[in-house]
Amino acid sequence: MNTTLVFLLNAVGLGAGLAMDAFSVSAVNALHEPRMSRRKMCLIAGTFAGFQILMPLTGWVCVHTIVSIFSTFQRFVPWIALILLLYIGGKMLLEGLRRNEADEQPAVSLKDLFLQGIATSIDALSVGFAIAGHGAFEAILESLIIGAVTFVICICGLLIGKTFGTRLSGKASVFGGLILILIGIEIFIRG
Repeated sequence: MNTTLVFLLNAVGLGAGLAMDAFSVSAVNALHEPRMSRRKMCLIAGTFAGFQILMPLTGWVCVHTIVSIFSTFQRFVPWIALILLLYIGGKMLLEGLRRNEADEQPAVSLKDLFLQGIATSIDALSVGFAIAGHGAFEAILESLIIGAVTFVICICGLLIGKTFGTRLSGKASVFGGLILILIGIEIFIRG
């Protein structure tokens, strides 16, 4: 098999694997806000894709510059993801329990979106170790492919979430908060 094809398949597979947390959180965001505009959907998917591009490159730079500091930090990655997703999920859960059925669903804030982006992509830092043997061009290309795959997968998650969010109406916030908390626990256990 051609090495270019292997590189491409590896990058797409890596992107799909890394995007699963972002897919789930995207679906939860759309559950929480079923009337989300296309522009907002692109903002959410773009944020997750941007973090999925940035994190492997950050890991790659760390491997090539400050490996000892990064290896110390790596053991805290599951804790950081757990804390961020527990915070966001708990906040959504409480809002859903306190809110009346007739109240309008609050939109996902930029602050929450930023925290979600960090929490769902922090495990991609370790991909920097996997791509450490690549030159700068290949590392950037692989990160861009990972980001593109993440964007597409997140759009799918948002579309699925919008479909079910309309059907679940008032309970979507409670359901979404529970899902985020479970994702945080899953990342922590897996990490």
